[in-house]
Amino acid sequence: MNKRVKFLLHWLGVDMVHVSHGERFLVSIGALLGIAICWGISIQFVGTLSATMIVASMGAGAVLLFGVPHGVLSQPWAATGGHLLSAVIGVTCAQQIDEIWLAASLAVGLAVLVMHYARCLHPPGGATALVAVVGGEDIHALGYAYVLEPVMLNALTLLCVALLFNNLLSNRRYPAAWAKKVAAPLSPITASGIRAEHVRAAMDDMDLVEDISEEDLLRIIAKAEAYAVRQNAAAEKEVSRKQP
Repeated sequence: MNKRVKFLLHWLGVDMVHVSHGERFLVSIGALLGIAICWGISIQFVGTLSATMIVASMGAGAVLLFGVPHGVLSQPWAATGGHLLSAVIGVTCAQQIDEIWLAASLAVGLAVLVMHYARCLHPPGGATALVAVVGGEDIHALGYAYVLEPVMLNALTLLCVALLFNNLLSNRRYPAAWAKKVAAPLSPITASGIRAEHVRAAMDDMDLVEDISEEDLLRIIAKAEAYAVRQNAAAEKEVSRKQP
């Protein structure tokens, strides 16, 4: 791959990490099953059109829970708490504010703010809050029941399917906390002496919200250092071989 193509892909943000075919198909099947069940749940409480809108936010959640199960935004508290808090905020805005554009805007904005402070940032939560406002009469008629039925039922269903499918392959563990218990022992210190708290401090200094834990970042750094050591050793060996 030439430098121009690499630069273009980098600029576009194309993920160049290679994932196995088995991993990709497992993700797809898990998402398919999770959304099929969520649709069946939603249709029991609201009409077809409203169910479609509700399931749309769950579709976004399925991408996170199955596609990036180790990410911070995909963990159980985010996947459930994010929907719970956002649904409450959405219903409240819908009931208290007459202007729909203002209610919708405030619902999403407040949902993001509250999820941030509650440490359960989950992008589909924004859609859950929005649907509570713009979802139509069927959803408005539910009132705060919308929070539990169908939102939380759907969120818990998707979580249960994710728990099943994300533990079928040895390289996947969900929640991410399980991976720390079952993973092969790995020194918490990299070759350069970096610890998890150093990674967290650096992220705090940069005011970053990353969809990956400091422990996983540390593992990446440690593996990168190991690759660098091997590559440098091979280069030195090649130089010494060529010398007379």
